[in-house]
Amino acid sequence: MATPFPFGPITAVTGTAVVVRGDDIDTDRIIPARFLKCVTFEALGPAAFADDRAELAQAPAGPHPFDRPEHQGASILLVNRNFGCGSSREHAPQALMRWGIRAVVGESFAEIFYGNCLALGIPCLTASHEGMLAIQAAAAADPAAVFTLDVAAQSLSGAGQSWALDLAAGPRQMLSTGQWDATSQLLANGTALEATVARLPYLATFAA
Repeated sequence: MATPFPFGPITAVTGTAVVVRGDDIDTDRIIPARFLKCVTFEALGPAAFADDRAELAQAPAGPHPFDRPEHQGASILLVNRNFGCGSSREHAPQALMRWGIRAVVGESFAEIFYGNCLALGIPCLTASHEGMLAIQAAAAADPAAVFTLDVAAQSLSGAGQSWALDLAAGPRQMLSTGQWDATSQLLANGTALEATVARLPYLATFAA
């Protein structure tokens, strides 16, 4: 059964983790440009890291982490510095979400990628360089370990260990209250929106 897409308040993410090492992994590597021709985002999941996966498929160090059996179903992505840099394509977090990623922990994130993830309800928390290496080592040593990312406490626990993380107050509040989910907020406040529309002269009085 597929993991439901993020919705409502997000206070924690629990699941196994997949490590993708390397600094400055840009959005073109996360989802190559040829996939941007899609009309919807629905088919982007299998295309996440498509070129990297194809390159590593025949390499001695391969396959890519996203192709390894032990990482199928992983929901927490562990990365390094400046993840999501490059173009601002929203297809990148969409591809990760549709592959199954529900949270990302790294040393730092490109600003637009970070914002696009927040708009999808994907928490992006940061750790120090040393902390990130320790987290990645723990996850790699035990691929079956279940980790819990606590948004409110700003922490990651799993494999018998726990690490302090960082998340700015604004995104933390948006995630924990569900305010990141603009569509749900609009639907939940439909009556109030209709009342506001009725009071606006350029939508009511002038139209009459």
